[in-house]
Amino acid sequence: MREAQRSTRPRVTVFGAKTRPGARPVVTITLIALCVLMFALEAFGGLPIYTTFAYSPAAGRVEPYRMLTAAFLHAGMLHLAMNMIALWFTGPFLEQALGRVRFVALYLVSAFGASVAVLWLTPLEEFTRGVVGASGAVFGLFGAVAVVLARLKMRNTQIFGVIGINLVLTFVIPNISWQGHLGGLVTGALIAAVYAYLPKRAQTWGAVAAIGGLVALLALATVTRYTLL
Repeated sequence: MREAQRSTRPRVTVFGAKTRPGARPVVTITLIALCVLMFALEAFGGLPIYTTFAYSPAAGRVEPYRMLTAAFLHAGMLHLAMNMIALWFTGPFLEQALGRVRFVALYLVSAFGASVAVLWLTPLEEFTRGVVGASGAVFGLFGAVAVVLARLKMRNTQIFGVIGINLVLTFVIPNISWQGHLGGLVTGALIAAVYAYLPKRAQTWGAVAAIGGLVALLALATVTRYTLL
């Protein structure tokens, strides 16, 4: 049986990921665990997590790592719960369809894209305002799910309804960073489009090249914005 398993080609999804039937979504679980841990350290551990790792355009100029670390912080229990529910709603599906490495890249680059959008679209008088939350990255997952479903020719009115409701809430509820949500959504959709429509021969190196190019463009946009200030 072992020899037969070795000789059998592993099945892959249309996106080039090896299928793992019944496998746990370990990346999604890890991301949720990190967000919960960071919140607990701030709320119950007395550590200055928020002031050290939250992102604002002013702070990002001297500490650019905040553009990613802010995606693991939350301003309250409700904020944390809403984002973690959304992450659990979309993460396992994308992790299975895209593969773990592609999924990690999708999440982190979407978070980066969200911060870049905050940098460019926030008025100068609000540059010191802190922004936290996984919602920018989660909106990247929303955009990715829409592209993946379109590629698979699957109709899912539920997920599009969830995306629509979240977009409306972004502009209705005060103190929500619509800039980050919009930036994450666009970034995630672009990344998923690369994953979805690359030719099979180029699914590995093409994805690496495309993600590297997108990260370079986002970095250039960041440097350009700070240079123009």
